[in-house]
Amino acid sequence: MERSSLSSMAGPQVKTLSLRVTPERAPQMIDITDEVHRLVSKEAVTTGFIVVFCRHTTAAIRINENEPLLISDMEEFLDKVAPRDCYYRHNDFDIRTHNMTDDECPNGHAHCQHLLMGASEVVPLCDGKLALGRWQRLFLVELDRPGREREVLVQVFGGG
Repeated sequence: MERSSLSSMAGPQVKTLSLRVTPERAPQMIDITDEVHRLVSKEAVTTGFIVVFCRHTTAAIRINENEPLLISDMEEFLDKVAPRDCYYRHNDFDIRTHNMTDDECPNGHAHCQHLLMGASEVVPLCDGKLALGRWQRLFLVELDRPGREREVLVQVFGGG
């Protein structure tokens, strides 16, 4: 390729989009694939990748299958790994002194569950579409409590 054609090419685009979700229960796996696809399809990026990132330490982003019995199994698994009713020093407001807020709630279980989950996923973009596998879906996983709005950032990297 000639040097002049390289310099005339536009660089990759980077765009940050936001999605807001309000869970109904915890734990809850909320399929956000269609909403993410709608956001990304409005951009002029056909080849690249997206990063889907949750801005909370008690909610996660995961790729998995959206099959109702599996969803129930995964939600029960999270409850078994770090049960809500166990003792967590994070929940002991008589001894805890860091990162406290006026509306603090006992959510040590959700932070422990988050250790197994993660805050983000990366998905390739091919021909302007999410290159997910046949059964793969993107989930926001609520680990803490229902009714609180969660923000998911979708950062799009690539070009046309």
